[in-house]
Amino acid sequence: MQQQKIKISQAIIWISSIFLGVLSSVPQLASHQFDWKEALVNSGITAAFSVIMWYINIYMLNRTKKRRQHISYSRLMVVLAFGMVIMFGLAWIQQLILSHINFGPVMLMIEVRGILINLVCYMFLNLLQHNYTGQQVQLELEKVKSDNLGAQYELLKQQINPHFLFNSLNTLKMMAETRDEETVDFVVKLSDFYRFTLESRKLDLISVQEEMKIVDAYLFLQKARFGDGIMFTNQLEKAIGSTLIPPFTLQLLVENCIKHNIVSQSKPLHIKIYTSNDHIVIENPIQRKVNPEDSLGVGLDNIKMRYKHLLEKDIIINSDEKTFQIKLPLIHEYHHY
Repeated sequence: MQQQKIKISQAIIWISSIFLGVLSSVPQLASHQFDWKEALVNSGITAAFSVIMWYINIYMLNRTKKRRQHISYSRLMVVLAFGMVIMFGLAWIQQLILSHINFGPVMLMIEVRGILINLVCYMFLNLLQHNYTGQQVQLELEKVKSDNLGAQYELLKQQINPHFLFNSLNTLKMMAETRDEETVDFVVKLSDFYRFTLESRKLDLISVQEEMKIVDAYLFLQKARFGDGIMFTNQLEKAIGSTLIPPFTLQLLVENCIKHNIVSQSKPLHIKIYTSNDHIVIENPIQRKVNPEDSLGVGLDNIKMRYKHLLEKDIIINSDEKTFQIKLPLIHEYHHY
C-alpha cells in the first residue's frame, strides 16, 4: 500500500492550541488573586507547546515507513521525552518572565500539563491514521475484488469464444460425415471442456493435475482439427500435480501458442511443458502467422492480473527470435485468501 502523508488543517492546529492555552488559565480566573499578566504568559506558553507538539507528532507519524495497525509505544515514549524537554525549556522562559513564581511547583504542574497535551495530540493522530489505513485497506480489497471479477469475466468470455465453438462443431460435423471412430470421444472431450469451464470459473486456484485435464481435453479437440500439426510434450513430475494454479492458465497459454503460430502437417508446432527452478515452464518455437487470428485482448494480461492481484507473484516472459517461453511460479499452499 502506498504511504500517504497525514495532513491536519492549520486552522485545527492553531485554534485547538489557543483553546488549550485559554483553558489552562481557567483555574487562575477563578482565583481571588488573579494576575492577568501571569494568566497571559501561562496561556501563551501552553499554546506554544501545543503547536510545537502538533508538528512534532505529525512529523514523527509521517516519517514512519510502514503503516501500523496498533499504537507504537516506543514512538510514544520518544514523543513524550521530546515534549518534556520542550516543556522544561518553555517553563524556564516563563520563569524568566515571571521571576516571582516558585519554579519547582510550577515546573511540575507544567510538565504534567505537557504530558496530557502530548497524549491528546498523539492519540488523536493515531486514531486518524488507523481510520485512514482502514479506508485504504478497504479500497485495496475492493480493487482486488473488482480486478478478480474482471479477470473471471474475461476468462469466461475466452472459454466461450464463438470461433473456438464454431471450429469445434465444424470439426465434429466433418468427423460425423466421415464416420470417424473418435467422434464419440470428441463429443465427450468437448462436453468435459465446457464442464471444466463452468466448474472452475468461480475458483481462485485448482491443482495442476486438474488443470492438465483441461489442457488434455482442449488439445484433443485441437488435434482433431490439426492432426499431427500439434505436438505436445508434458514433462511435469508427478509431485507437481498437487501444486496449485489459477484455473485455465495453462490452457490459455496453449491456446495462445496455437493462435499466434503456424500449425500445419508440414510445419508442426511443438509445445513443451516442464519445471525449472520452482517454476512451471511452457515454451514453443516462434512460427509467426502471416495473418494472425483476432485476439480478445486477454490471454497473458489475464494471467498477469490473476498472479499479481490474487497471489502477489509475477510471471516471467522470455522471448527471442526462436523461442517463446513463459514461467509460472509454483504455488505450494493456498494461504492468500
